[in-house]
Amino acid sequence: MNRRIAHVDMDAFYASVELLKYPQLRGQAVVIGGRSTPAPVIHSDGRWEAARLADYVGRGVVTTSTYEARQLGVFSAMGLMKAAQLAPDALLLPADFNAYRHYSRLFKQAVASISAAIEDRGIDEIYVDVSSLPEESYLLGQGIQQAVWDATGMTCSVGITPNKLLSKIASELHKPNGVCVLTLDDVATRIWPLAVSKINGIGPKSQQKLYAMGIHTIGQLAATPAHVLQNSFGLRYALWLSQAAQGEDDRPVNTYSEPKSLSRETTFERDLHVRHDKAQLSATFRRLCRQLEDDLHKKQLCAQSIGIKLKFADFNVVTRDSSLQHPVVSASDIHHAAGQNLKRVALNRRIRLLGVKASGLLPLEQMAGSGQEQLSLL
Repeated sequence: MNRRIAHVDMDAFYASVELLKYPQLRGQAVVIGGRSTPAPVIHSDGRWEAARLADYVGRGVVTTSTYEARQLGVFSAMGLMKAAQLAPDALLLPADFNAYRHYSRLFKQAVASISAAIEDRGIDEIYVDVSSLPEESYLLGQGIQQAVWDATGMTCSVGITPNKLLSKIASELHKPNGVCVLTLDDVATRIWPLAVSKINGIGPKSQQKLYAMGIHTIGQLAATPAHVLQNSFGLRYALWLSQAAQGEDDRPVNTYSEPKSLSRETTFERDLHVRHDKAQLSATFRRLCRQLEDDLHKKQLCAQSIGIKLKFADFNVVTRDSSLQHPVVSASDIHHAAGQNLKRVALNRRIRLLGVKASGLLPLEQMAGSGQEQLSLL
C-alpha cells in the first residue's frame, strides 16, 4: 500500500480564535501578544475599543498575527515594540490560551473522526496517516477541511504526500485554506525551487552555513554530494540533508509519544534586580513551580530532574539542571530543587527571564512512596 500522510495546519490559529470572539475585527491587522494587554471592550450600543500596537510599552513578543498584519511585516516571536514600528495602527489583543486549547481539542477531534492515526505536533498542527482511506487525496483534504470548519468555524491548510517531510512543506504552499497534493514525481518541479529553510529541521544556523556554501534552494542542496556537506555538518546530518532534499523520509506517524520535559517561564516587563526586586522574583519563582506541579498532575507524571533557566539583561542565557534521588511532583519539592540550582549561578546581573523545567519524566504511579519528605540532590 502506498503511504499517504496528511499534515493539517490551522491557519493563523490564535488570531482565528480571537476573530471568532471579535468578528468585527475581520479583515484588519490584528496582533496577539503582551501579558498586560487589555481585552477589547464591546459597548452596549455596538461600539468597541481595542488597544493599538502604537500604544504598547513593554518587552512582550508577538504570539501571532492575522494575515493582514503579516503583510505589514509582523510575525510571531517578533518584539511588540519592533512590530509597533511596522504596523502602529494594528490592533493588539491579549492571548487567551484557555480558548486556544479548547479549539485545539475541537479540531483534532474533528480530524480523528476521519482517521484516528494522528500524531500531535502542537496546539495547531497534526500529522494524519490516511493511507487506508479510499477517497482520492484532494477530496480527502477537502473533507478534512470541512470537518474542521464544522467543528470550529476556522480554516486549515492540508498537505497530502507520501511522507511527513513533504506534507509539512505542502501544507504551506497553498495557505490559507488550501489543499496541496504532491507525489515524489513532483519533487523536482515543486520542491527544488523552494528555499532550503522550507525543510523542517534546517534552522537558522544551518541556513547560514548552506548560504556560505552557495546553497540557497532545495534543488541546489539536492545537487550537492553528501561528502561535500559533511565537511560543514558532520556525516549524520549531511546524509539527512541529502535525503531530505530528495524528498525522502521514512518516519511513520507516531500516534503516541511521552513528553520529554515540561517547563514554565516568564519574561519580565523590565529587568529585575536580584536584591531590590527580590519579592517579585521570589513570588514569580514560586508561581512557576506551582504551575509546573499542575502540569505534572494533569499529565500524571513525576520528574527525576529539575532545572532552571535565566536570561540576563545582556541576553546571556544560563541553565542549570540536577538529577534527583527520588522523583518529585509537588511545588515545594520542585521549588527546593530549583533553588539549589539557582545557588550555582552568579546572580550579579539584572534578570530578564526566569524559567523552571521538569525532565526525566515518569508515570506518576512509578513515584516511590517513601523518601519523598527528604529531597536529596545527586
